[in-house]
Formats: sequence, C-alpha cells, structure tokens
Amino acid sequence: MATDGDPGSRRLQLYCRIDVTVTDPAALTDHAVAGLRAADIDWAQEEDDLGSASAELRGDLTRALASVADVTRVVDVIPGVEFRGGVCWAETGPPRAPFAPTGGPPPTAPDPAQ
Repeated sequence: MATDGDPGSRRLQLYCRIDVTVTDPAALTDHAVAGLRAADIDWAQEEDDLGSASAELRGDLTRALASVADVTRVVDVIPGVEFRGGVCWAETGPPRAPFAPTGGPPPTAPDPAQ
C-alpha cells in the first residue's frame, strides 16, 4: 500500500452509504437557506439571485440535504486521521443496487486486503 507524506502514513479510501429520513422538511430547508445566506457568494457573478436560489432549495429536499451535508466532518473525531478529499451527494429513493443493504460490503467494493 502506498504511503502518503510521512513514511508511517498510509492513504486509504473510506466508502459510506448513509440512509436518512427527513423528519422536518422545513427545518432542513431553513438550515440550507441560512447556509446559503451566510455563504460568501457574489450574486452579481451568478446566474441566480439569492431569492431564486433559496426557492430552489426550499422546493427540493434532496438538493437542500446535499447542500448542507459536510463530508469533511466524517473523520473529525478519529485520532490520527486527516481528511484529504471526497465527494458527497444526495439522491431520492432507495439505494442504488451496488449500495443496497446486504449485511456486508457491496459486491463492487474493492477487496480491503489488496
């Protein structure tokens, strides 16, 4: 396994699927809109304005959730681990086939021994 940085460090990949239920859509969208308002966005340079972007978030729970999910915090409390990068998105409906709950890793998951 290749090291990265210090000779004792190792670069790993962490794969997750998180299943959530939105119990309070208004709380989620309010939080997403507040984050949008607090963001340092130069609206003059954007196709949207704050009002239309806020309306989009209020009308799309999936987009609202994706806008506030922070993948950088997944390993915050794990000692000896530093976040390097990642991707997070939200989808509506059941999990995609490779991520469906099976009691183990999806069949497309890489072998951790390799």
